[in-house]
Amino acid sequence: MIDVGAESSAPGAGTAEKALSFISRGWREVRDSAGADLRLMRARANSFKSLADRELENLLSSSAAVLSTPARPSPPELEFVKRIQPKLSEIRRAYSSPDFSRRVLEKWSPKATIRIDLSAIRNAIVSEGDEVGAVVDVGKVKGQSWRMVRWKGMEEEEEQGREWEPIRILKTGLKELERKSQSTSNELVEKLKSSLGSFVKEPQESKEVPPLDLPELLAYFVKQSGPFFNQLGIRQDICDKIVEALCSRRKDQLMYQSLSAKDASILGNENIDELDLRIASVLESTGHHYEGGFWTDLVKHETTDQKRHVAIVTTASLPWMTGTAVNPLFRAAYLAKSAKQDVTLVVPWLCKLDQELVYPNNLSFSSPEEQEAYIRNWLEERIGFKADFKISFYPGKFSKERRSIIPAGDTTQFIPSKEADIAILEEPEHLNWYHHGKRWTDKFNYVVGVVHTNYLEYIKREKNGAIQAFFVKHINNWVTRAYCHKVLRLSGATQELPKSVICNVHGVNPKFLKVGEKIAAEREEGHQAFSKGAYFLGKMVWAKGYRELIDLLAKHKNDLEGFNLDVYGNGEDSHEVQSTARKLDLNLTFFKGRDHADDSLHGYKVFINPSVSDVLCTATAEALAMGKFVICAEHPSNDFFRAFPNCLTYKTSEDFVAKVKEAMANEPQPLTPEQRYDLSWEAATQRFVEYSELDKVLSKQESTSVNADNTKISKSTSMPTLSAAVDGGLAFAHYCLTSNEILRLSTGAIPGTRNYSKQHCIDLHLLPPQVQNPVYGW
Repeated sequence: MIDVGAESSAPGAGTAEKALSFISRGWREVRDSAGADLRLMRARANSFKSLADRELENLLSSSAAVLSTPARPSPPELEFVKRIQPKLSEIRRAYSSPDFSRRVLEKWSPKATIRIDLSAIRNAIVSEGDEVGAVVDVGKVKGQSWRMVRWKGMEEEEEQGREWEPIRILKTGLKELERKSQSTSNELVEKLKSSLGSFVKEPQESKEVPPLDLPELLAYFVKQSGPFFNQLGIRQDICDKIVEALCSRRKDQLMYQSLSAKDASILGNENIDELDLRIASVLESTGHHYEGGFWTDLVKHETTDQKRHVAIVTTASLPWMTGTAVNPLFRAAYLAKSAKQDVTLVVPWLCKLDQELVYPNNLSFSSPEEQEAYIRNWLEERIGFKADFKISFYPGKFSKERRSIIPAGDTTQFIPSKEADIAILEEPEHLNWYHHGKRWTDKFNYVVGVVHTNYLEYIKREKNGAIQAFFVKHINNWVTRAYCHKVLRLSGATQELPKSVICNVHGVNPKFLKVGEKIAAEREEGHQAFSKGAYFLGKMVWAKGYRELIDLLAKHKNDLEGFNLDVYGNGEDSHEVQSTARKLDLNLTFFKGRDHADDSLHGYKVFINPSVSDVLCTATAEALAMGKFVICAEHPSNDFFRAFPNCLTYKTSEDFVAKVKEAMANEPQPLTPEQRYDLSWEAATQRFVEYSELDKVLSKQESTSVNADNTKISKSTSMPTLSAAVDGGLAFAHYCLTSNEILRLSTGAIPGTRNYSKQHCIDLHLLPPQVQNPVYGW
């Protein structure tokens, strides 16, 4: 009992009142809970009774039918039925009697004894947290205990008694029989469900993410329209303030409702935009997936493994000893050396007739596999390690007028979609002049262009060169902007292009560095390292510096009396160059072209290269690596080499004479370890990865966030930038123009290069273009 008399103090009376209120509320909750449990028990008892009746009827009917059939080996289920059959009639009579049901329900009626321990009131007054204990005792049916429910502190502890043994055996047998009989149909249903589930994916948590409201839609519109507003003179900071003002009111309410606790922790990262993540979460909740923008493909390659894929596409291949054949080959080898990405080198395949025009020393190949073996052997002899990369071929045709190989057909189709991740286009303008196919930036996630050649300088030397150079300049701007994300120019000698930076990303063959080290060691031992004078090596065409060389030697013939120069090279202008030198009686000795690493060239002390048409002369870098003097023009193409002390540059013809005399009278300085590294392919690869931003791309995770259940939320680009729309429009216009054969031929394309030829189909085992790219229509 509790004394709540008037003698209690006011604070004590208030405490007692609270205690009684607490007890009363707790008792009501206990009573309501007990009543609900008893009602549920009664309903379950009725349901179980009905179910048992139906199961028993089905069992009796099925057993009667089975027992009436001729005797044959019985399964275990039927043996079980036979064993319990004598008892079935008695069980059914007892179970179906009205007295049985009445007695069961009487025991479950709400007559349970409830005892309340009032001695706990004192403790409740002190702590206001003690719990009330109650016990509900449930009766028994035929000596079998059904259930005992105990409450202590308003918690339920449930003890399950044993079921009635005959009923338990009967239910177990019935379930086993049903499972055996329906196993085949269940398997078919499950397979059908799994098949349908692979096609139809329900949106996840679609009801948990609130929809976007008007301020959020306006904020996202303003954010995506930033470049357009910039064109109108509205500064970016003003747009940011507008977006912040629109999002600030409901940011906490909406953002944290739509994201889990783990996602909310991500929002602290400055690299993730809250508005973008909010848009992405709403789209994810609806099951919508969108990637891309205006003029672009909706589906891009997604890497399925941890490694990234790099495809290096170039315009020439060995045994043609040109820069676009050699340098991409070394780039592929050294990019693959890191083993962080899979690399594929994609080179042109020429038919037999074109091979005879291009490859030196009458070399030709009957199959791509044969040429691949030649390329790998040549490479491994020079780099000293086995390069783990793949070589693939695309159809190409040789243009005699342009002295270059033009792709035939859509080059992108020769790179599998699963490997279309990162593309490096060696000479992107050359590859895309007549490209009629899929846009590179649509198929690949990231596209880098490397400009090797100063085409404008070559074109200006031709007939009507100024007019042709004007058009080629704008076409180059057009295609590089439409098909590349980033462009690297080897030197300032190339034309200005959109999205471009200047960096020398080429190195020299390791064999030349070893020659330089050998010569430096011989000089330290006191031996004469250089026994010959000066030489020039290069393809024998006027544009490769032969015009400048003959003009300089002819002008200063008397000043350079006694100076002899050996010239190595082959080319279309060989006969004309040699006849001109003989007419001018110049001290030039001509030899057939050979590899710059040939032993016969190691003894020369001075390499002369007056060419101003090169972008970055590989032969100049090789001569410096071998420790020789190099005399070259002060020109943007030679800016990288001017940092080496053995590089002597001249501005005028008089300077040329002075540099020649200086080089012939002195010995070159040995290269330092830092200078040798700067010339190596390891350093060139490092510069390439840095300036092309390939390091960021390779280390960049997908633009997704991860939910608490490990599902990804992808950011969605619902509106393109103005620059992306312009680039897409240029690509679409280029695609339309290159589809017209008349326009292609009028701009210098080789006839039939829109698609590959029948011979290409035979050599590369390709389907005919009509089958590969069918045109459906009437």
